[in-house]
Amino acid sequence: MRTIKSAAIVALMSGCAVATMDVQPASAITFMDFIRGGKKRDAQEQVQPRQQVPGVDMFAPQRLDQKVAKPPRITGPRYYTYKADPLRRIATDRLVDPVVTGSVLNGALPPMLRSPLSDARQFLPEINVRAPGEVAKAVENFYGTRSDFLWIERTGVNGRAKAALAVLSDAAKVGLDPLDYAVVIPPEDFDRGDMIAREKDLVRFEIAMSAAVLTYVQDTVRGRIDPNRISGYHDFKRKNVDLLGFLEKVETSSDVAALVESQNPKSAQFTALRQELERLRTQVEAVPRVEIAPGTLLKPGERNPELANVIAGIKLKASEALKTEHAVVLAAYDGTPDYTPELVPVVEAFQKEHGLKADGIVGQASIRALTGGDTTEGKIDKVEIAMEQARWLPDGLGERYVFINQPAFTASYTEQGTEQFSMRVVVGSKANQTYFFQDEIQTVEVNPYWGVPQSIIVNEMLPKLRNDPGYLDRMGYQVEVGGRVVPSTAVNWYGSTNSVAVRQPPSSDNALGELKILFPNAHAIYMHDTPSKSFFKRDQRALSHGCVRLADPRRMAAAVLGVSVDDVGMEISGGRNKALPVSAKVPVYVSYFTAWPNKDGTVEYFDDVYERDMYMNRAFEATRKARSLEG
Repeated sequence: MRTIKSAAIVALMSGCAVATMDVQPASAITFMDFIRGGKKRDAQEQVQPRQQVPGVDMFAPQRLDQKVAKPPRITGPRYYTYKADPLRRIATDRLVDPVVTGSVLNGALPPMLRSPLSDARQFLPEINVRAPGEVAKAVENFYGTRSDFLWIERTGVNGRAKAALAVLSDAAKVGLDPLDYAVVIPPEDFDRGDMIAREKDLVRFEIAMSAAVLTYVQDTVRGRIDPNRISGYHDFKRKNVDLLGFLEKVETSSDVAALVESQNPKSAQFTALRQELERLRTQVEAVPRVEIAPGTLLKPGERNPELANVIAGIKLKASEALKTEHAVVLAAYDGTPDYTPELVPVVEAFQKEHGLKADGIVGQASIRALTGGDTTEGKIDKVEIAMEQARWLPDGLGERYVFINQPAFTASYTEQGTEQFSMRVVVGSKANQTYFFQDEIQTVEVNPYWGVPQSIIVNEMLPKLRNDPGYLDRMGYQVEVGGRVVPSTAVNWYGSTNSVAVRQPPSSDNALGELKILFPNAHAIYMHDTPSKSFFKRDQRALSHGCVRLADPRRMAAAVLGVSVDDVGMEISGGRNKALPVSAKVPVYVSYFTAWPNKDGTVEYFDDVYERDMYMNRAFEATRKARSLEG
């Protein structure tokens, strides 16, 4: 019976749940009640006969006259059509200082007798320069309180401007688009008999140059893309950039190029991505590649013409030791589509050599290893996306933190700036995706209760409960309506479940296993143990309802608590549900990078399991179009 019960629980939950938008809370209990193991009830309350609870009817599920409706569904977040910030015209007509322009009356002196640029502000209303809204505002505020110029002097562009232009022209080196910061430079050869036209050109350059520099600074500090406009799975507070303050620094800087360059992220991870991008752009695609048809799935005993490409990939990518060990089989292979028994050990050895599950089944992960993964062009795309997304995070993740990378299916722990360990994880399935956000770990709960999210109650439990109202009682779950414990047979499962809470008590069958690690957030995402250990053997581990399952939860819990693994084991062995506070909150980055450096600084590449890179590229394109519109 216990085996059947465990299997049913694993099949039902397989994790926590995708957090949903516009969905009522799954439980009426508070968070502190939740981590303490539920609301306190005295013995009298638990043994007294139940009074009638609103919405609860002992016989409601069995009523013959109950109209059977299709069970409702709760859907998760969605992806959006990206809306880029439009450019607006900088209000240069407001920048004419009457004190400045009035000091020398227009036309009072002939052009040849005026000091260069002394009356150039009179041309500002004619200037048409467009910029992102925050940039435009900063430019207006800066020039609205000054009578001098930053980038021009006498009859030309100054050295400060030339230094900044050199940095802007190299924007591609940091994953940005140089066209976003292109400025028309007034030619050095001009008609000295028409100084009015010359000054108009210079004033336009002045405003355009300030707009370009500030756009670059804003983009490289916080990114061009607002992540929260990509999907409901993205959750970031955009960084504030002091643009006006930056122009004030330019005014007093002796090395403007260094000042502008210093705004780029300086973390070890971003530096590694920057170096990888430079390496890729100088690399010629000369390495031979084997192509295997997308979607190929080849199992022992099957016939598939792609087998010839699989063996060719092994010959190309396997180590010399592997090829020597299996030289006879590899030499004898004649291109047949039959995946015969003698070929299976060769494939398994290749899989083992590349850290894959050695089962002889050629799927997505094996194909990536056999083909060499992404093309150079594909890698460049992933690195540029990673550099953009890295800007959403702090510049420097900290001395101590947990980093989860969903496409890599890994979680690592860093202390004193050095990665201490990394482990396999299971993340949300494509239908129940894990979010992309950052938070702080606050609590480790041992022998946890599992509060079933409303999405699982409605989408997965409700159809079963309408047919079998006693299902939860038999499975050992606790059901509450309005905070009061009731049998599951007492609930009208054809009515609203908003006031219904379901939770699973601590046990060896609990979907969260021995412990969970909490960083309270709006998405109900956390790390936890699991009874489904076999999932960690898979190469593709997007399998949960959204939470992050840890292969070695005791080790991660010990690390964030600052205790030993044995100490965590002792707390678990006590058998009591207990919340252990994390004394110094630990940052946790629940991230999504298809290119990211490992602990040695080598950039690794991963499959885009949720196809989020596609949405990033669409956001890039929408931004390019918005910025290229003619004013």
